[in-house]
Amino acid sequence: MDIKQQINHNPMSATQWLVVALAVLLNMLDGFDVLAVAFTAKSIRSELGLSAAQIGSLISAGLIGMTIGSLTLGPLADKLGRRPLLLISTAVSALGMALTYFAHSVEMIAFSRVLTGIGVGGILPCTNVIVSEYANKKWRGLAIAIYASGFGIGAMLGGISTVALQTEYGWRAVFLLGAVMTAIAWVILYVLLPESVDYLLNKRPANAKERLDKILAKIGITGAWEFPVQAASAVKKVSFLRLFEKENIRMTLLIWLAFVTVMASYYFISSWTPALLEEAGMPKTKSQTVGMAISIGGAIGSLVFGFLVSRWDARKVLLAFTVSAAVAVCVFVPATSAALSLSLVLAVLLGALANGCIAGLYTINPTLYAADFRSTGVSMAIGVGRIGSMISPILVGFLLDDGWQKNQLYFGAAVVLLVATVALALLKPKVA
Repeated sequence: MDIKQQINHNPMSATQWLVVALAVLLNMLDGFDVLAVAFTAKSIRSELGLSAAQIGSLISAGLIGMTIGSLTLGPLADKLGRRPLLLISTAVSALGMALTYFAHSVEMIAFSRVLTGIGVGGILPCTNVIVSEYANKKWRGLAIAIYASGFGIGAMLGGISTVALQTEYGWRAVFLLGAVMTAIAWVILYVLLPESVDYLLNKRPANAKERLDKILAKIGITGAWEFPVQAASAVKKVSFLRLFEKENIRMTLLIWLAFVTVMASYYFISSWTPALLEEAGMPKTKSQTVGMAISIGGAIGSLVFGFLVSRWDARKVLLAFTVSAAVAVCVFVPATSAALSLSLVLAVLLGALANGCIAGLYTINPTLYAADFRSTGVSMAIGVGRIGSMISPILVGFLLDDGWQKNQLYFGAAVVLLVATVALALLKPKVA
């Protein structure tokens, strides 16, 4: 019996959807944790007397940590397993959020945000891979899109909690709530999350067969099976250098470029929009509402992308999303000075298209690499993509201090999204 073929073609079981749900939970917390600074930026800036560049640096601190986590923790999932890495990364993220609560200087906040980011950076590749591996072929795109929608939902809840908590308890309460919720999530993962079937089949750690038998029983696959024979020459060392082998280098560089440009655009839009609108004269509650509308749109866009790729080719749908997102950015700029209702509608649309692009990258990314180094390939792509998300908020802060207007910044984001379109047009994903 070919276990992977059974998973690909059998209906999705409750256990498989449970894995998707756990990934959604983690991605929600990631959205909450990463964008907590964006929603509390004005309060932190007022309390500590920071410049726009310093606030941009604090926003980017978490993204720097995410880059470090993706590049260092993510590849370890191919050696230690997806489950252990998710538990380690979630614990690191919870610790970082707790330290932010106790921070009273810009240096300590920056350190704790980097630590939080390292945890999140380890979580993202593992959840992306494990959802792709547990979902069947028919619903894989939708499962990854549902998982990707969690980020927008978490960011939205972060915005809502920020409005409620800051008024009553101050900005630190937002980070305390994030720490507590992340710790609870760790306990849920420890109890419910199974190991990756692909990891157990390929790496074959101690008692792998017994563990696989239990997992297969839970997902409704019965019948005798044996590990496939692996020729010694077919067993390759897990190394990021494999990404640059002749058969991989072209798609590696193109997917990296797509990740960098999409992440740079998305994190500029999601991180700076509330603060830019407030600086332009919009009241804090309204600017935060627009920020939440972008997050709500992000959740919707991921789900819409998932339904579309269950019928059409993922790369073609993603190309349509990147072009549409570039147009939406340009339309959004003049709308922010018009009626709030129009700004909210366009914010939802912009968030839907921008986060739909990320869902598309998450869908395509795992199909590019073999199972034995899939986490390495996925985590390196996400990690390199974080360079864009890391540099973007810092660059915007410096550009604002240098006199740039918000219109120029948003039009620049549109150009960057079109670069992603070109990279994706040249990419030819493999069949999962």
